[in-house]
Amino acid sequence: MTERAQAIAAKVEAFVRETVIPYEKDERATSHGPTDELVQEMRAKAKAAGVLTPHILPDGSHLNQRETAIVLIKSGLSPLGPLAVNTMAPDEGNMYLIGKVGSPEQKARFLEQLVSGESRSAFFMTEPAAENGAGSDPSMMQTTCRLDGNHWVINGRKAFITGAAGAKVGIVMAKSQDGACMFLVDLPDPAIRIERVLDTIDSSMPGGHSIVVIDNLRVPASQMLGASGEGFQYAQVRLSPARLSHCMRWLGAAIRAQEIASDYACRREAFGKKLIDHEGVGFMLAENMIDLQQCELMIDWCASVLDSGSLGTVESSMAKVAVSEALFRIADRCVQVMGGMGVSGDTIVEQVFREVRAFRIYDGPTEVHKWSLAKKIKRDHGKAHAG
Repeated sequence: MTERAQAIAAKVEAFVRETVIPYEKDERATSHGPTDELVQEMRAKAKAAGVLTPHILPDGSHLNQRETAIVLIKSGLSPLGPLAVNTMAPDEGNMYLIGKVGSPEQKARFLEQLVSGESRSAFFMTEPAAENGAGSDPSMMQTTCRLDGNHWVINGRKAFITGAAGAKVGIVMAKSQDGACMFLVDLPDPAIRIERVLDTIDSSMPGGHSIVVIDNLRVPASQMLGASGEGFQYAQVRLSPARLSHCMRWLGAAIRAQEIASDYACRREAFGKKLIDHEGVGFMLAENMIDLQQCELMIDWCASVLDSGSLGTVESSMAKVAVSEALFRIADRCVQVMGGMGVSGDTIVEQVFREVRAFRIYDGPTEVHKWSLAKKIKRDHGKAHAG
């Protein structure tokens, strides 16, 4: 690992542990996510500490994926960490996509405000299941766009749109007669109406997750990302790195949960000895050590594939399944080790459990990734036995 990445990661870890963790009891961390007031207060301190948007260097270049991993893992040591240092979803993935696909004008208008941490963004893809809209299968997209002069007119409904409430930049996916399209939009816009913010199991994302109506939204043609019909191609650019970034951040949270549970087990006495000396408890924490190490190696392996220039679609599916399932096991064991304390809000272990449970669904449920991998096995088998 490069010295620059290690140095950045060390600064991020120190900032999260010393400055961010005390905010975890702040009343502005609500059930629909931390307020923007809290986020901006933490970001001001991150900027002063030189750790704001640490994965993007001053010249606009990015750390490679392996370097990004060790930085984002450290940012995830608190659920508030990624928000404070601007490595959170969906912004981190949106910054990556705009940086790769956006025109110079689009970058100046939309990317710079995200990199600086002054604005949040939202990615409008998922649609209501009751209307047979796009979810894990984006080809089911119902939202439409049509060209009208030098503007595109977009209509549809979106669901589970993270951070839509309070976002200033949006990436909207819709389908034209050519296929999927992506548009950059300024928010708020009267044509994009939030019907409601959902009550969900997780609570770490500012703005929560919204049901949104898009009613005759007019977007200048200059704000289309790339060309009409190429939206799924651009989604692939964002897809694998975004999946892996989730793994990185939540690995950091699981590491913290393990620290808290281990401390509890080494202090708490029951039945004549410390909990850690009871094999049923000690073995759970030992299994967590193994899972944490496997997660770190899986992330590093997938990151190296992406750094080679590959889209890493298969590898990121494998990593997402392996890591999300392992992190859930880790969080579950931490709750179990801590007993009543584990299901209370007195530590962040309970929140990590909830967040990681949601992660098993977000960015593709485990079953969808396994199905995709099984299709690859069938294809490869067919090729091997052709003729």
